[in-house]
Amino acid sequence: MLSVLRHRTYRHLFAAQVIALVGTGLATVGLSLLAYDLAGPDAGSVLGTALAIKMVAYVGLAPVISAIAHRLPPRPLLVSADLIRATVACGLPFVTEVWQIYALIFLLQSASATFTPAFQALIPRVLPAEEDYTRALSLSRLAYDLEMVFSPALAAALLSWITYNRLFLGTVAGFLASAALVLTATLPARSPGQAGQAPGFVHRTTRGTRLFLATPRLRALLALTLAVAAGGAMVMVNSIVYVRDHLGRATSDVPLALGAYGAGSILAALLLPRLLGRVTDRTLMLPAALTSAVLLLALAVGTWARPGAWSWPALLAAWAVFGVTESVIMTPTGRLVRRSAAPEDLTAAFAAQFSLSHGCWLLVYPLAGWLGSTAGLPAAALALGTVALAGALAARHLWPAPDPDRVPHLHTALDHGHPHLSGARRSAAGWQHAHDFVIDDLHEHWPPRAGIDRPVHSGPSGA
Repeated sequence: MLSVLRHRTYRHLFAAQVIALVGTGLATVGLSLLAYDLAGPDAGSVLGTALAIKMVAYVGLAPVISAIAHRLPPRPLLVSADLIRATVACGLPFVTEVWQIYALIFLLQSASATFTPAFQALIPRVLPAEEDYTRALSLSRLAYDLEMVFSPALAAALLSWITYNRLFLGTVAGFLASAALVLTATLPARSPGQAGQAPGFVHRTTRGTRLFLATPRLRALLALTLAVAAGGAMVMVNSIVYVRDHLGRATSDVPLALGAYGAGSILAALLLPRLLGRVTDRTLMLPAALTSAVLLLALAVGTWARPGAWSWPALLAAWAVFGVTESVIMTPTGRLVRRSAAPEDLTAAFAAQFSLSHGCWLLVYPLAGWLGSTAGLPAAALALGTVALAGALAARHLWPAPDPDRVPHLHTALDHGHPHLSGARRSAAGWQHAHDFVIDDLHEHWPPRAGIDRPVHSGPSGA
């Protein structure tokens, strides 16, 4: 996996990602302490609102910002987003009112909604080889998982020397270092095909979403994301309730439960590059979603039972499996998006994936919290298990098998000079060819049907 770090440009970009993640982790700890300072016992509601604002910014703004910035080269876009995030972090130590937290979080996450999709779209252009890109995806997943462990530990160590508001200075330093690393990286030029995109703002804003809705494998990806988000929401929202109230264990056991979740995700991230070299994404991802659903339903049954000596080990094992399933589904996501979009559409496609996937989390987070607090943990697990099962079954129905990267198809209605027919050969029935990328404005080719040209395209392979 680490062999991909020999690539200088990717090494700089990965270092920028890791340092920015550490800075973000320090901000998360500092923000929790700041919320408690301002709101006391109501700190949880403040943080919950801040999390909702973050998700709204991700869901609503990523496609819009992508449409506005689609003609910008990646370097100034990424650096500007980092500088905005650093500037906003500078203001956090001076917050005196709760509403100021909300305003700054919205600005910070709006910049993140700019940075992350642009960064994700850049990596497949830096690492065009499928094997290298798969390693990069696993390495990125590993960085996210390790950050969940490292940042709180670093914050705890720093808090023995400094006050919590100084943690935000580490956040500022992280974003500035990220910007510096992006500046020193040799980035690929913007795809020349991007200049040919339709000029309409609404068209650009919805292009990535239309690509997802027109591509069966990407529609399946959304269903898979919903399935795995249901399990992740149960872990992130209700771990403390399971540990403290249901099992009656000490607060110090909460990090152990979350650590089991992270350990499962890390283990899967380490194994995936080799597994994905032997089996298809579909073969791994569909069973992972079904596993998450079955585990949630089993959790509902187990929670109704009287806790015993078996309960704590069983919870740790379940949380570890939830981590595995999330990593198995989320790590190959970039591969599926890259296969389903032309180079000039990558930023829009990743922005749509970023927005729509966070929409899934926005749905299940309150479901896990509200049902858990009002109807009890078994009801929450049962409801989330039902959501996950529906997502897993929908993904199996939506994702065709086989799912080739190149789909041969036939055109009888297009003129021979049409740009979509580049490289096609003439036959008695029409123009025959197979292609990887969207050349003209979205045609659907799945399933291949002779003589029919449609207004939307399902992606590179149409699968």
